[in-house]
Amino acid sequence: MVDTINFGTFKWHHITNPTVEDLDFLRDNFHFHPLDIDDCSSFVQRPKIDEYDDYYFLVLHFPLMDKRTQLVKTEETKIFWGQDYLITVGNSHYVVQDLFNYTKIHPEPEDEDDISGTSDAVLYHILYRMMKETFLLVERMGTEIDYINRELFNTKSEKIIEQISRYRKNIIQMNTMFRPQLRLFNQFESGGIKGFADDMEEYWGNILDFYQKMWDMIVDYGELVDGLSSTFDSLQTNKTNEIMRMLTIISTIVLPLTFISGLYGMNVNLPFAGSPYAFLIVIGFCAIILIVLVLFFIKKHWL
Repeated sequence: MVDTINFGTFKWHHITNPTVEDLDFLRDNFHFHPLDIDDCSSFVQRPKIDEYDDYYFLVLHFPLMDKRTQLVKTEETKIFWGQDYLITVGNSHYVVQDLFNYTKIHPEPEDEDDISGTSDAVLYHILYRMMKETFLLVERMGTEIDYINRELFNTKSEKIIEQISRYRKNIIQMNTMFRPQLRLFNQFESGGIKGFADDMEEYWGNILDFYQKMWDMIVDYGELVDGLSSTFDSLQTNKTNEIMRMLTIISTIVLPLTFISGLYGMNVNLPFAGSPYAFLIVIGFCAIILIVLVLFFIKKHWL
Protein backbone atom coordinates (compact mmCIF):
# COMPACT_ATOMS: atom_id res chain seq x y z
CA MET A 1 0.00 0.00 0.00
CA VAL A 2 1.31 3.41 -1.02
CA ASP A 3 0.81 6.09 1.64
CA THR A 4 1.42 9.71 0.62
CA ILE A 5 2.06 13.07 2.28
CA ASN A 6 1.71 16.20 0.13
CA PHE A 7 3.85 19.30 0.67
CA GLY A 8 2.49 21.45 -2.15
CA THR A 9 4.22 20.23 -5.29
CA PHE A 10 6.45 17.87 -3.28
CA LYS A 11 5.23 14.41 -2.22
CA TRP A 12 6.56 11.82 0.19
CA HIS A 13 5.41 8.29 -0.66
CA HIS A 14 5.92 5.51 1.86
CA ILE A 15 5.49 1.81 1.03
CA THR A 16 5.90 -0.44 4.07
CA ASN A 17 5.61 -3.93 2.59
CA PRO A 18 5.75 -3.57 -1.19
CA THR A 19 3.45 -5.83 -3.16
CA VAL A 20 3.49 -6.52 -6.87
CA GLU A 21 0.92 -3.74 -7.34
CA ASP A 22 3.10 -1.30 -5.42
CA LEU A 23 6.12 -2.11 -7.57
CA ASP A 24 3.99 -1.71 -10.68
CA PHE A 25 2.95 1.71 -9.37
CA LEU A 26 6.60 2.73 -9.13
CA ARG A 27 7.42 1.29 -12.52
CA ASP A 28 4.48 2.95 -14.31
CA ASN A 29 4.46 6.36 -12.64
CA PHE A 30 8.15 7.09 -12.15
CA HIS A 31 9.92 4.98 -14.78
CA PHE A 32 12.65 3.87 -12.42
CA HIS A 33 15.41 1.57 -13.59
CA PRO A 34 14.23 -2.08 -13.53
CA LEU A 35 17.20 -3.13 -11.38
CA ASP A 36 16.20 -0.57 -8.74
CA ILE A 37 12.65 -1.94 -8.76
CA ASP A 38 14.02 -5.45 -8.30
CA ASP A 39 16.14 -4.27 -5.35
CA CYS A 40 12.95 -3.10 -3.63
CA SER A 41 11.75 -6.68 -3.28
CA SER A 42 14.97 -8.15 -1.88
CA PHE A 43 17.62 -7.48 0.73
CA VAL A 44 20.64 -5.68 -0.72
CA GLN A 45 23.88 -6.88 0.84
CA ARG A 46 25.77 -3.60 0.63
CA PRO A 47 24.70 0.04 1.08
CA LYS A 48 24.86 1.99 -2.17
CA ILE A 49 23.68 5.04 -4.07
CA ASP A 50 22.81 4.91 -7.78
CA GLU A 51 22.76 8.22 -9.62
CA TYR A 52 20.51 8.86 -12.62
CA ASP A 53 19.58 11.92 -14.63
CA ASP A 54 16.47 12.79 -12.63
CA TYR A 55 16.68 10.78 -9.41
CA TYR A 56 18.91 8.94 -6.96
CA PHE A 57 18.34 5.48 -5.53
CA LEU A 58 19.76 4.91 -2.04
CA VAL A 59 20.09 1.69 -0.08
CA LEU A 60 21.09 2.43 3.51
CA HIS A 61 21.78 0.09 6.42
CA PHE A 62 21.30 1.09 10.02
CA PRO A 63 21.61 -1.02 13.18
CA LEU A 64 18.81 -2.12 15.46
CA MET A 65 19.26 -3.99 18.73
CA ASP A 66 17.28 -7.21 19.06
CA LYS A 67 15.88 -7.05 22.59
CA ARG A 68 15.56 -10.82 22.84
CA THR A 69 19.10 -11.81 21.83
CA GLN A 70 20.86 -8.48 22.54
CA LEU A 71 22.48 -8.76 19.11
CA VAL A 72 22.63 -6.00 16.51
CA LYS A 73 20.72 -6.69 13.33
CA THR A 74 20.68 -4.73 10.08
CA GLU A 75 17.64 -2.70 9.09
CA GLU A 76 17.56 -1.68 5.45
CA THR A 77 16.07 1.54 4.11
CA LYS A 78 15.52 2.04 0.37
CA ILE A 79 14.87 5.56 -0.89
CA PHE A 80 14.04 6.99 -4.30
CA TRP A 81 15.07 10.62 -4.20
CA GLY A 82 13.79 12.99 -6.88
CA GLN A 83 13.35 16.75 -7.14
CA ASP A 84 9.66 16.81 -6.23
CA TYR A 85 9.26 13.45 -4.49
CA LEU A 86 10.80 11.11 -1.96
CA ILE A 87 9.82 7.45 -1.85
CA THR A 88 10.75 5.19 1.06
CA VAL A 89 10.25 1.53 0.27
CA GLY A 90 10.25 -1.67 2.29
CA ASN A 91 10.11 -2.63 5.94
CA SER A 92 12.47 0.20 6.80
CA HIS A 93 14.06 1.18 10.07
CA TYR A 94 11.31 2.03 12.55
CA VAL A 95 12.58 5.64 12.69
CA VAL A 96 11.45 6.13 9.07
CA GLN A 97 7.98 4.80 9.85
CA ASP A 98 7.69 6.92 13.01
CA LEU A 99 8.85 10.06 11.20
CA PHE A 100 6.41 9.45 8.37
CA ASN A 101 3.51 8.96 10.79
CA TYR A 102 4.49 12.07 12.74
CA THR A 103 4.86 14.15 9.58
CA LYS A 104 1.50 12.94 8.36
CA ILE A 105 -0.11 14.32 11.53
CA HIS A 106 2.09 17.44 11.70
CA PRO A 107 2.90 18.33 8.09
CA GLU A 108 4.34 21.72 8.99
CA PRO A 109 8.13 21.57 9.45
CA GLU A 110 9.41 22.10 12.99
CA ASP A 111 12.30 24.28 11.81
CA GLU A 112 11.81 26.82 9.06
CA ASP A 113 14.89 27.14 6.88
CA ASP A 114 15.88 27.61 3.26
CA ILE A 115 15.50 23.94 2.41
CA SER A 116 12.09 23.36 4.03
CA GLY A 117 9.56 21.66 1.79
CA THR A 118 12.19 20.11 -0.49
CA SER A 119 13.10 16.50 -1.04
CA ASP A 120 16.59 17.27 0.25
CA ALA A 121 15.13 18.55 3.54
CA VAL A 122 13.02 15.43 4.08
CA LEU A 123 15.97 13.18 3.25
CA TYR A 124 18.17 15.15 5.63
CA HIS A 125 15.67 14.82 8.48
CA ILE A 126 15.31 11.07 7.85
CA LEU A 127 19.07 10.59 7.92
CA TYR A 128 19.49 12.82 10.97
CA ARG A 129 16.81 10.96 12.95
CA MET A 130 18.37 7.61 12.11
CA MET A 131 21.81 8.96 13.04
CA LYS A 132 20.51 10.03 16.45
CA GLU A 133 18.95 6.64 17.10
CA THR A 134 22.13 4.88 15.99
CA PHE A 135 24.19 7.15 18.22
CA LEU A 136 22.09 6.14 21.23
CA LEU A 137 22.67 2.48 20.37
CA VAL A 138 26.44 3.08 20.09
CA GLU A 139 26.41 4.82 23.47
CA ARG A 140 24.61 1.83 25.01
CA MET A 141 27.34 -0.38 23.61
CA GLY A 142 29.88 1.87 25.33
CA THR A 143 28.01 1.39 28.61
CA GLU A 144 28.10 -2.36 28.09
CA ILE A 145 31.85 -2.44 27.54
CA ASP A 146 32.32 -0.35 30.71
CA TYR A 147 30.33 -2.98 32.59
CA ILE A 148 32.49 -5.78 31.14
CA ASN A 149 35.60 -3.85 32.15
CA ARG A 150 34.37 -3.48 35.75
CA GLU A 151 33.24 -7.08 36.11
CA LEU A 152 36.23 -8.65 34.36
CA PHE A 153 37.85 -9.75 37.64
CA ASN A 154 34.66 -10.48 39.57
CA THR A 155 32.29 -12.41 37.33
CA LYS A 156 32.21 -16.08 36.44
CA SER A 157 34.15 -16.87 33.29
CA GLU A 158 31.12 -18.25 31.43
CA LYS A 159 29.26 -14.96 31.78
CA ILE A 160 32.24 -12.85 30.67
CA ILE A 161 32.90 -15.11 27.66
CA GLU A 162 29.26 -14.77 26.60
CA GLN A 163 29.30 -10.98 26.99
CA ILE A 164 32.59 -10.49 25.13
CA SER A 165 31.50 -12.83 22.32
CA ARG A 166 28.17 -11.04 21.93
CA TYR A 167 29.83 -7.63 22.03
CA ARG A 168 32.46 -8.66 19.47
CA LYS A 169 29.74 -9.94 17.12
CA ASN A 170 27.91 -6.62 17.46
CA ILE A 171 31.12 -4.73 16.66
CA ILE A 172 31.66 -6.82 13.52
CA GLN A 173 28.06 -6.22 12.45
CA MET A 174 28.41 -2.47 12.99
CA ASN A 175 31.68 -2.39 11.05
CA THR A 176 30.00 -4.16 8.15
CA MET A 177 27.36 -1.44 8.02
CA PHE A 178 29.47 1.62 8.81
CA ARG A 179 32.52 1.12 6.61
CA PRO A 180 30.84 1.27 3.15
CA GLN A 181 28.38 3.98 4.21
CA LEU A 182 31.18 6.25 5.39
CA ARG A 183 32.36 6.50 1.77
CA LEU A 184 28.76 7.03 0.68
CA PHE A 185 28.20 10.00 3.01
CA ASN A 186 31.57 11.41 1.98
CA GLN A 187 30.10 11.80 -1.51
CA PHE A 188 27.37 14.03 -0.10
CA GLU A 189 29.74 16.30 1.79
CA SER A 190 32.31 16.50 -1.01
CA GLY A 191 29.72 17.46 -3.61
CA GLY A 192 29.88 14.15 -5.47
CA ILE A 193 26.12 13.88 -4.87
CA LYS A 194 24.60 17.21 -5.89
CA GLY A 195 21.02 16.76 -4.75
CA PHE A 196 18.28 19.14 -5.83
CA ALA A 197 18.44 22.02 -3.32
CA ASP A 198 21.11 24.69 -3.06
CA ASP A 199 23.37 25.27 -0.06
CA MET A 200 23.11 21.73 1.29
CA GLU A 201 26.82 21.32 1.96
CA GLU A 202 26.57 22.26 5.65
CA TYR A 203 23.64 19.90 6.20
CA TRP A 204 25.39 16.97 4.53
CA GLY A 205 28.56 17.90 6.41
CA ASN A 206 26.62 17.65 9.66
CA ILE A 207 25.45 14.15 8.71
CA LEU A 208 29.01 13.13 7.83
CA ASP A 209 30.39 14.52 11.10
CA PHE A 210 27.75 12.64 13.04
CA TYR A 211 28.53 9.43 11.18
CA GLN A 212 32.30 9.91 11.47
CA LYS A 213 31.98 10.35 15.23
CA MET A 214 30.03 7.10 15.53
CA TRP A 215 32.52 5.29 13.31
CA ASP A 216 35.41 6.47 15.51
CA MET A 217 33.54 5.26 18.61
CA ILE A 218 32.96 1.84 17.04
CA VAL A 219 36.64 1.54 16.11
CA ASP A 220 37.65 2.49 19.68
CA TYR A 221 35.18 0.01 21.15
CA GLY A 222 36.54 -2.71 18.87
CA GLU A 223 40.08 -2.07 20.14
CA LEU A 224 38.85 -2.03 23.75
CA VAL A 225 37.02 -5.32 23.44
CA ASP A 226 40.11 -6.90 21.85
CA GLY A 227 42.17 -5.66 24.80
CA LEU A 228 39.62 -6.95 27.31
CA SER A 229 39.49 -10.28 25.51
CA SER A 230 43.28 -10.60 25.67
CA THR A 231 43.27 -9.66 29.36
CA PHE A 232 40.54 -12.19 30.08
CA ASP A 233 42.40 -14.91 28.17
CA SER A 234 45.53 -14.14 30.20
CA LEU A 235 43.58 -14.38 33.44
CA GLN A 236 42.08 -17.71 32.43
CA THR A 237 45.49 -19.02 31.37
CA ASN A 238 47.00 -17.98 34.71
CA LYS A 239 44.14 -19.66 36.58
CA THR A 240 44.61 -22.83 34.55
CA ASN A 241 48.37 -22.79 35.16
CA GLU A 242 47.78 -22.31 38.90
CA ILE A 243 45.38 -25.24 38.99
CA MET A 244 47.80 -27.44 37.06
CA ARG A 245 50.65 -26.40 39.39
CA MET A 246 48.70 -27.37 42.50
CA LEU A 247 47.60 -30.68 40.96
CA THR A 248 51.20 -31.44 39.99
CA ILE A 249 52.41 -30.72 43.55
CA ILE A 250 49.70 -32.92 45.02
CA SER A 251 50.49 -35.70 42.53
CA THR A 252 54.20 -35.45 43.30
CA ILE A 253 53.57 -35.74 47.03
CA VAL A 254 51.03 -38.55 46.76
CA LEU A 255 53.02 -40.61 44.25
CA PRO A 256 55.73 -41.98 46.66
CA LEU A 257 53.14 -42.48 49.40
CA THR A 258 50.98 -44.46 47.00
CA PHE A 259 53.99 -46.52 45.95
CA ILE A 260 54.91 -47.39 49.54
CA SER A 261 51.34 -48.24 50.57
CA GLY A 262 50.91 -50.36 47.46
CA LEU A 263 54.22 -52.10 48.01
CA TYR A 264 53.38 -53.08 51.59
CA GLY A 265 49.96 -54.21 50.49
CA MET A 266 51.47 -57.12 48.53
CA ASN A 267 51.81 -60.60 50.04
CA VAL A 268 55.62 -60.72 49.93
CA ASN A 269 58.35 -60.54 52.55
CA LEU A 270 59.37 -56.92 53.01
CA PRO A 271 61.46 -55.14 55.68
CA PHE A 272 59.55 -54.68 58.95
CA ALA A 273 56.67 -56.73 57.50
CA GLY A 274 56.78 -59.11 60.43
CA SER A 275 57.14 -56.45 63.09
CA PRO A 276 54.14 -55.64 65.30
CA TYR A 277 54.96 -51.98 64.68
CA ALA A 278 55.03 -52.32 60.88
CA PHE A 279 52.01 -50.09 60.38
CA LEU A 280 53.44 -47.29 62.52
CA ILE A 281 56.83 -47.60 60.84
CA VAL A 282 55.31 -47.29 57.35
CA ILE A 283 53.13 -44.37 58.43
CA GLY A 284 56.14 -42.61 59.96
CA PHE A 285 58.23 -43.18 56.86
CA CYS A 286 55.43 -41.74 54.71
CA ALA A 287 55.17 -38.72 57.05
CA ILE A 288 58.90 -38.08 56.72
CA ILE A 289 58.67 -38.19 52.91
CA LEU A 290 55.68 -35.84 53.05
CA ILE A 291 57.50 -33.32 55.28
CA VAL A 292 60.67 -33.43 53.16
CA LEU A 293 58.76 -32.83 49.92
CA VAL A 294 56.74 -29.96 51.43
CA LEU A 295 59.90 -28.30 52.77
CA PHE A 296 61.57 -28.76 49.38
CA PHE A 297 58.65 -27.12 47.55
CA ILE A 298 58.61 -24.24 50.03
CA LYS A 299 62.35 -23.69 49.58
CA LYS A 300 61.84 -23.58 45.80
CA HIS A 301 58.91 -21.14 46.28
CA TRP A 302 56.55 -23.55 44.57
CA LEU A 303 54.15 -23.35 47.50
